[in-house]
Amino acid sequence: MYPTGALIVNLRPNTFSPSRHLTLCIKPLRGSSGANIYLEKTGELKLLVRDGDLGPGQAPCFGFEQGGLFVEATPQQDISRRTTGFQYELTSRRAGLDLHALSAPCRPCSHTEVLLAVCTSDFVVRGSIQKVIHEPERQESAIHLNVSRLYRQKSRVFRPAPEGEGGGWRGRVSTLLECGVRPGHGEFLFTGHMHFGEAWLGCAPRFKDFQRMYRDAEERGMNPCEMGME
Repeated sequence: MYPTGALIVNLRPNTFSPSRHLTLCIKPLRGSSGANIYLEKTGELKLLVRDGDLGPGQAPCFGFEQGGLFVEATPQQDISRRTTGFQYELTSRRAGLDLHALSAPCRPCSHTEVLLAVCTSDFVVRGSIQKVIHEPERQESAIHLNVSRLYRQKSRVFRPAPEGEGGGWRGRVSTLLECGVRPGHGEFLFTGHMHFGEAWLGCAPRFKDFQRMYRDAEERGMNPCEMGME
């Protein structure tokens, strides 16, 4: 509160992965103001988040090797109350393709991206879209799903449907408002990652299209992992 001066947040990856392809994501808290956030590395500063530039829900991601966050208060002409706060994620699993849901959420996935997403995503489910709720103030769309087959999930995104609603699971995933998602008929294969405690949509081909590309890759011995197709 009332940010002045500066501080450094030293980042130490909590991972035993030998991969150097780390990703740093920063999400300012709602109403956060009063400071710029830089990446500090061997005395050099790279501006990551400028005070007031990000809207609600925005969480930009950057490549990361080593260093820390340098949080510097911005000069103020008044004495009104300001609070600076943010969350950050530092992970090794969202490099390259795994960043699809965050860096290119509106672009359809290629066949290779779909097959890799099945192996690397935090959730993989088969189901249909129940409804889509657009949230302009957050620049997000909430996609509510009816799930008939649960292949993998983390953090219990999808829970058993209430009694009398036909079985299966229910849950919601998010994507950017600019993607213009609408309810569609038929079954899809939904994949994606957890990002700041929320499920974000990655690749989502129609299930019949996924079946075709999976079997084609299986015949050629090119599948990166196996998945039950029944």
